[in-house]
Amino acid sequence: MAPTLRGPLLMVLAMAGFAIEDMLIKKLTIDLPVGQVLMLFGLGGMLAFALIARLRGHTLRNPAATSRPMLIRAVCEVTGRLGYTFAIALTPLSTASAILQATPLVVAAGAVVFFGETVGPRRWSAIAMGFVGVLLILRPGLDGFTPTSLFAVVGMLGFAGRDLATRAAPVSMPNALLGVYGFMMLIIAGAIALSYSGGASLPSPQHWGWLGLATWFGVLAYSALTGAMRTGEIAVVAPFRYTRLVFAMVLGVTVFSETPDALTLIGSAIIVGSGLYTIFRSQRRNAAMRRA
Repeated sequence: MAPTLRGPLLMVLAMAGFAIEDMLIKKLTIDLPVGQVLMLFGLGGMLAFALIARLRGHTLRNPAATSRPMLIRAVCEVTGRLGYTFAIALTPLSTASAILQATPLVVAAGAVVFFGETVGPRRWSAIAMGFVGVLLILRPGLDGFTPTSLFAVVGMLGFAGRDLATRAAPVSMPNALLGVYGFMMLIIAGAIALSYSGGASLPSPQHWGWLGLATWFGVLAYSALTGAMRTGEIAVVAPFRYTRLVFAMVLGVTVFSETPDALTLIGSAIIVGSGLYTIFRSQRRNAAMRRA
């Protein structure tokens, strides 16, 4: 398969996998505490990536794991996972997923602060418009405001910090080990949440089945995402990241009988449009720099 087709297909597969993972976790949190779900899901994902790492000849202990970027990444992973898991447990899946789509915009703004990247007025305008889209979904001060939707904002900011820290992570850290340490942080995040909520119980056979499927789809999505970003041009592949919102909305409507309102749909469209424009401007600037 040509790289120009393989990359986008892998990205769509990754986003579908993440959306299904979110759906299964939301179903689990109906009966089980969020902290317990996070711990069990994190354990399954950590073991899966540990096996992948060993099969690829990597040792599970890496000196770079305690470097500053990795420690920052760990804190952001815990924050992002706690916030987003509470969001999908307590708010509509479509709403939480829509707010999550602002992550690339925060990453673009953070790259200016932490990596000295240059962002022109048009890209700043696109980033600002993306945040306007988030406010339309949150609608603070209006009757439709739901305080629990702020968990999605916390999750989005945590994931943005994780992505920025990953960019600064030592090159000696293989992707499989990043997966091991990332899922390990889920166990820690779950333990923190469970220590406050309590209420852990023995999962039923159906719960174990959902956990197994969530882990499988999570590992599949992570692997497909890695493959997508290493195949073809980023400018072609990256926009397909927003298909996650489509999958999430379809699952929200069909599985949980959600009905996104007009402001949610408008805000989602603004976020996606701003993100696509930011990617487009970034690639144009990079192409111009290469020609120069």
